Amino acid sequence: MVVSALAPPIRMNAADLRDRVALVVDPYLGQPLGAAVKSAAIEGGEAVVRVVLGFPVGGYSTELTAQVAAELILAGWTGGVRLALSAEIEAQGVQGTLKPLPTIRNVLAIASGKGGVGKSTTAANFALALTAQGARVGLLDADIYGPSQPLMMGLAGERPTTEDGKHLNPLRAYGVEVMSIGFLIDPEQPMVWRGPMVTQALMQLIGDTRWGELDYLIIDMPPGTGDTQLTISQRIPVSGAIIVTTPQDIALADARKGLQMFRKVSVPVLGIIENMATHICTNCGHEEHIFGAGGGERMAAEYGIPLLGSLPLDIRIREQTDGGKPSVVAEPNGRIAAAYLDIARRATGRLASGAATRSFPSITVSDD
Repeated sequence: MVVSALAPPIRMNAADLRDRVALVVDPYLGQPLGAAVKSAAIEGGEAVVRVVLGFPVGGYSTELTAQVAAELILAGWTGGVRLALSAEIEAQGVQGTLKPLPTIRNVLAIASGKGGVGKSTTAANFALALTAQGARVGLLDADIYGPSQPLMMGLAGERPTTEDGKHLNPLRAYGVEVMSIGFLIDPEQPMVWRGPMVTQALMQLIGDTRWGELDYLIIDMPPGTGDTQLTISQRIPVSGAIIVTTPQDIALADARKGLQMFRKVSVPVLGIIENMATHICTNCGHEEHIFGAGGGERMAAEYGIPLLGSLPLDIRIREQTDGGKPSVVAEPNGRIAAAYLDIARRATGRLASGAATRSFPSITVSDD
């Protein structure tokens, strides 16, 4: 990406340029670029800067180039600016003594304390948003009792294949590798398994799937904080969790329990997504807070974590996911897709920056 200027460049050497660009605060990392600036040179009157970030950067070059150019202008640079931006996504730490999964760099859990808040829709669009920005992504539907990803990802009725009768090949949709119990059972078959059977099925789904080389495996968690959720948070190496809630108090109360569960097992919470924050009328476009306003922001402030973003209650989101083509791929240039793209970048940027610490204050988890 090139930003040009008419005036000739002033005298600055490559080291000056690099040091100045390193001061630019990246909004997704929440800190200066620092060591992410790999090189800087002056070529034909242009500042040529190479930056490598630890989160997906597809579509981000224009925005970051403008920030770098603004910083250099403040330093007196009057030449052009060319930014070479790329990503190197590394494995982050996991809880306890667990080891990262083979071929998977980071596991991210999308959770909520209760059902009906749009968690699965958010998980599907989150995975697609990461893929759209250049990441290699898998999506695990961990809701054994109510799997919904086969329908949402346009894979209803599909079945995974196997070469050895022991390991399953994940299905693919829109560039995402997908696995769900819904691929293995009749859609109308009720799952009447008890806890141990659910736990065993879940561990087999994640362990016996031939995942490819993934930067992120997104787990669509079942609602609540019971056995299945604890199994995931204690036995699966999770790099970070994201809490989905709606603004009203009853949803926030359950979301707090989900957040505290992850903190109790030392899984960092990367942030909160407030879903159905506003309702958009399909007739007139009027927007209103039918579920209350500011609930997600207040919860984020209470726990000292970021509000990653707010999403509207929009009929298109429901129609698109029901149709097997979530918003990020149905309308990739639309407002809703833009919100998911920004949320995905904020979450993975926070993960890459190490801002989500695993050292937490003592908390008490009650049955209230």
